[in-house]
Amino acid sequence: MRVLVWTCGSRGDVEPYVALAMRLQELGVEVRFCGPPESAVRLSEIGVPLVPVSRPERAPGAEGRAPELAAAGMAEQFEQIPAVAEGCDAVLAGGLLSGAVAVRSVAEKLGIPYSYAVLCPIHLPSALDQAQRDLYNQGADGLFGDVLNGHRAAIGLPPVRNIFDFCCTDRPWLAADPILAPLGPGLEAVQTGAWILPDERPLSPELEAFLAAGPPPVYVGFGSSAGTADAARVTIEAVRAKGRRVVMSRGWADLVLPDDRDDCFAVDEVNLQVLFGRVAAAVHHDGAGTTHIATRAGVPQIVIRKIVGQVYYSDRVDELGIGVALDGPTPTFEAVSAALDNVLSPETRERATAAADSIRLDGATVAAKMLVDSISQGQA
Repeated sequence: MRVLVWTCGSRGDVEPYVALAMRLQELGVEVRFCGPPESAVRLSEIGVPLVPVSRPERAPGAEGRAPELAAAGMAEQFEQIPAVAEGCDAVLAGGLLSGAVAVRSVAEKLGIPYSYAVLCPIHLPSALDQAQRDLYNQGADGLFGDVLNGHRAAIGLPPVRNIFDFCCTDRPWLAADPILAPLGPGLEAVQTGAWILPDERPLSPELEAFLAAGPPPVYVGFGSSAGTADAARVTIEAVRAKGRRVVMSRGWADLVLPDDRDDCFAVDEVNLQVLFGRVAAAVHHDGAGTTHIATRAGVPQIVIRKIVGQVYYSDRVDELGIGVALDGPTPTFEAVSAALDNVLSPETRERATAAADSIRLDGATVAAKMLVDSISQGQA
């Protein structure tokens, strides 16, 4: 049995699909993984080879060149994916729509069942009203419909319209926990739970020494988000004003500490599953992976809206009472200060601790078994 997994994006975007690949492999499935080049090291840790795919959204001068870059990325998929997909029993894609529609087209040509996965309910087509859904489809059709259908014609496939719907399918997979992402009435998806692997990497000796040198610090990090220097500066100022220390993640924005005082420590790639169990609170963006890991760790959260292109998990954290949602992308000092008072309270810590035990850890296993069963039954 052989499965092609295709995705793109940052470490946080790709990691759920790594988890799925590992669980599939444990079930005896041969996994072919297409992802960004920097995923190679991570995949080598679980023994899955990488077939690199381009990541046009990070190309130099990408701003303002979306149609051109989408067309180039799509052409690359049509060129590379046929050889990779040959002999596969199922294809599962996630991430960049312009790439995934090319993958679905190749799967269609080869007669391979195709599925699409999302990490947040607001990305489900059924979460949109008809006007929004029409707008998404019209935008995708206008941006690269002609390019897609040109490639499809070249391999003997008919044209498609409503590319957003075509990419996502009628019933996408939702790789998110039911507590953080309840599947409400009218939402069409196969919900499996979040795709997370246990992370056993140790923290660095330097970080361990910093953590041991005082009370639990506050984590500040915004992952793959750009333009977050002001948000980090304001947050660090507010944390310091409370007499608290800071662990700051540099992230893609390559954030720098405001000074060389010993109450702040900067990290690059780090095991958040371990670190979040050692901090007093976590201030982060609206990323699906970070929110799931923080919730599972039982750490109170401050989630800043509008740093990434979604506003969902911040509001769920607020609704559950396990943290605070703040308007962004740069909150005020006063807003962060008030939020810190909330999340550093015993009451919020108690609710966050209670919620931690509700987060499922078997989502990737559930998804892998479902995919294997569907292949065995000829329903993939």
